[in-house]
Amino acid sequence: MTDNTLDASLAVVILAAGQGTRMRSALPKVLHRIGGRPLVGHVLDTARDLAPGRVFVVVRHGRDQVAEAVTGIADEVVVVDQDEIPGTGRAVEVALAAAEGFDGDVLVLSGDVPLLDADTLTALVRDHRASGAAVTLLSAVVPDATGYGRVIRGADGAVERIVEQKDATDAEAAVTEINAGVYVFRSAPLRAHLAEVGTDNAQGEKYLTDVIALARRDRLAVSASVVSDVALTLGVNDRVQLAEAGRLLNARTVRRWQLEGATIQDPGTTWIDVTATLAPDVTVLPNTHILRATAVASGATIGPDTTLVDCEVGEDAVVRRTDATLAVVGAGATVGPFAYLRPGTHLAADGKIGTFVETKNSTIGEGSKVPHLSYIGDTTIGRGVNLGAGAITANYDDVAKHRTEIGDEVHSGSHNVFVAPVRIGDGAKTGAGAVIRKDVPAGALALTVAPQRNVQGWVEINRPGTAAAAAAARARSAQEQGDVAQEAHG
Repeated sequence: MTDNTLDASLAVVILAAGQGTRMRSALPKVLHRIGGRPLVGHVLDTARDLAPGRVFVVVRHGRDQVAEAVTGIADEVVVVDQDEIPGTGRAVEVALAAAEGFDGDVLVLSGDVPLLDADTLTALVRDHRASGAAVTLLSAVVPDATGYGRVIRGADGAVERIVEQKDATDAEAAVTEINAGVYVFRSAPLRAHLAEVGTDNAQGEKYLTDVIALARRDRLAVSASVVSDVALTLGVNDRVQLAEAGRLLNARTVRRWQLEGATIQDPGTTWIDVTATLAPDVTVLPNTHILRATAVASGATIGPDTTLVDCEVGEDAVVRRTDATLAVVGAGATVGPFAYLRPGTHLAADGKIGTFVETKNSTIGEGSKVPHLSYIGDTTIGRGVNLGAGAITANYDDVAKHRTEIGDEVHSGSHNVFVAPVRIGDGAKTGAGAVIRKDVPAGALALTVAPQRNVQGWVEINRPGTAAAAAAARARSAQEQGDVAQEAHG
């Protein structure tokens, strides 16, 4: 494990300048997301865990988008622009120019290799320094090396060079040890060798890998560390690889929370972002997504079929079959099934948001209930309130939004509409079907009752020939016959 002590003699260079054409996307490749972070964000998190003296991110394609994302994650990062000369070698060269005067070790990472962990990289740097090598690279042995640079070793097993796929001979292409795109260099020979690297290759690029052969030419040691878990080196070049990286990262994340004491019933259908947190004794049921900065407290049960985005869930709360974003669910509260919590929802302790309820920008007080079939928007609800089925807070007048305020211990009848702005006083009651347009004093009963009017024969007169008219006629005829019989026996 890393100890987060600043290592002033280590600089990290993250390559994030590539176009990523195989992604077939307007979004720069390194900004595609897995686990709640862009790809480059995962690399930055790992780099920061190493506590290096400096971190550089080299950008080109989608420069402004990538730079904004990078500095939003780690504002201490230095963003370096790559010029028109293509290739990884040129990217590192411009980063070194920005690190003028630095004479330590340079760790080079790829912004599209998101699964590498700090322990692996710490070991790589430690081995590099212990060996005295000019270059130490991370490699992996894979069953299918198509698309990767091959690590070519000499008869003595020492690394001689790296050959890119398009430049490889048939014999070189058959090699299964691949370059993971992760290197540690001593900065002085790296600067000298990059100055010699040209672009005479199939891609017309300045390859960083050409430094390996130059180091060998100068009789400098080059070593390679074969990573034990090939998945750590997975690069993302297309949407298929993006999904696979996301699956592997999620499996790692789910396992970590299981080991921390969370019960995750079906890991295969549970997705948890690396930015979310779960306390011990949380239970997560199948088909549940816990995303972004969501925090779930001890004893809570989430799911099944639930998505939480940037939510806070209190101890022993239950959230079932719910979609919630930027919502707070208090301790012991229950939500769902089939609830929709929009941003600004605050459900206090022991409260309830029930079936087919939508809430937005509203506070629901301790022990208060909105059980079913309701819309609550821009509303403040006090303690111990029970709203009947079909409650609607009409908060928008086509120009502006207004608030509804409902006091403590208010009980409303079914199918009430509260036309904002309006206040219902503490302990008030409202009748079924009420449309509340005026403030209701504390302890009052609010009714909006109109006399019921029955228009006899309306269906038979206005809907002749319909099934309803025929049914009405039969019922009327039966009633008339019954009346006649009753008179005959009267």
